[in-house]
Amino acid sequence: MNIKLVLKLVGRVLLMEAAALALPLLVAVLYRESPLPFLLSIALVAAIGFALSALPARQQFFAREGFVAVGLIWIFTGLVGSLPFLFSGWFATPMDAIFESCSGFTTTGATILTEIESLPKGILFWRAFTHWLGGMGVLVLATAIVPKLGIRSHYLTQAETPGPVFSKLVPKQSQTSKILYTMYFALTALEVLCLKIAGMPLYDSLIHSFSTAGTGGFSNRNASVGAYGSAAIDIIITIFMLLFSINFTAYFLILTKKWREALASDELRFFLAVVAGATAVLTISNLGVYSGVWESLRYTVFQVASIISTTGFGTADFALWPQFSQMIIVLLMFCGACAGSTGGGMKCSRVLLLLRAVRREVHRITHPRCVEVVKLDGKLVSEATLHSLLVFLGAYVMTIFSAALLISLDGQSFAVSFSAALTCVSNVGPGLEAIGPSGNFAAFSSLSKGVMSLCMIVGRLEIFPILVLLSPSSWRRL
Repeated sequence: MNIKLVLKLVGRVLLMEAAALALPLLVAVLYRESPLPFLLSIALVAAIGFALSALPARQQFFAREGFVAVGLIWIFTGLVGSLPFLFSGWFATPMDAIFESCSGFTTTGATILTEIESLPKGILFWRAFTHWLGGMGVLVLATAIVPKLGIRSHYLTQAETPGPVFSKLVPKQSQTSKILYTMYFALTALEVLCLKIAGMPLYDSLIHSFSTAGTGGFSNRNASVGAYGSAAIDIIITIFMLLFSINFTAYFLILTKKWREALASDELRFFLAVVAGATAVLTISNLGVYSGVWESLRYTVFQVASIISTTGFGTADFALWPQFSQMIIVLLMFCGACAGSTGGGMKCSRVLLLLRAVRREVHRITHPRCVEVVKLDGKLVSEATLHSLLVFLGAYVMTIFSAALLISLDGQSFAVSFSAALTCVSNVGPGLEAIGPSGNFAAFSSLSKGVMSLCMIVGRLEIFPILVLLSPSSWRRL
């Protein structure tokens, strides 16, 4: 293990985070708030970053170092990202600040805050900006710096990029990262413009656009998006939550005039079918809650987009919906968005591959001599990919139940404990009952908050980078 080079890389990313803190510092100054939390954070993060970046290291970097580096970087990012929260004095304990920071960077959107609107605008800006930084991936942004280290950056992005298959848009990973962030920035700017036209203040538009882009869900209002009571704002955010849930490769194909190839994506069609089906079923199921079909449709489609994209915004408290509706919401939490998007969950491509693998197995049982393969987008899916899919699914479910077991020590109900673990691993945000869209995570113990913070990082990195980091064999010399 080339630990010095790994720490050197961690230092470079921390320097990038220190630079990012300058933006909320500027917001604090503009609103005449105390800049001290950000000045102290920048000084401390920059000092750690410079110290680690100065380490002499061999240029030996392989997959093992890549997975360990990704795990360490996300843990360090969450820890130092909590410093402005801690120095602000608005968070009761360091664990609360760490929970909020991890929830921000992993784009989970779960919060321990019971009163949001009273916080300084600089702190709320940093809180939402962490969603934007974590949405596309801190290492995707950092790959503009990585080549200077002389290492193979694809080992890092492979460990950080969500989905069963890793692929680049163009041969060079650094160029791929620039293309991704150009599209990411353009879509974010477009949403800011649309929300401003719809009547949302500029500051609020930035906050909600950062959160939508990262599919995170932090709002600067206690009642989330529902506080505005605007159908136009609901529609705009619904559209952009779905747009950010789609694999960014589709946008690249559209930009390169490969429309037919982009629209032929099996995962995209499956994702849209799930959204349409869940919306139709829930609209009917919720008719008893709302005054008519159109009102039910308005609030249902927003929540379906919010949950399947794993954004977590709220215009309605689905904890008050019928049990059947809540069960569908839980299934959407498992499913999640498309691979290669900023959304969380298992990813639609994995669910689709799992369904096709089950169908193949049924055919094998009924027709023993039948030879059938699993395909995605017309291409053969290797047995190795299907095997890794099943391993991931097993690890995913085991992580959720293990976390739920630890969280249940707080004495919460099964629905709360299980949905807390599920929503953190899937990076959704709200859960059921007390932690629904109108609730928060303040009542949990420090142990549970620590477990959930780790679950957020495990879910964002899709489990294996953290397992590799924690494995003793990763640290042995070969």
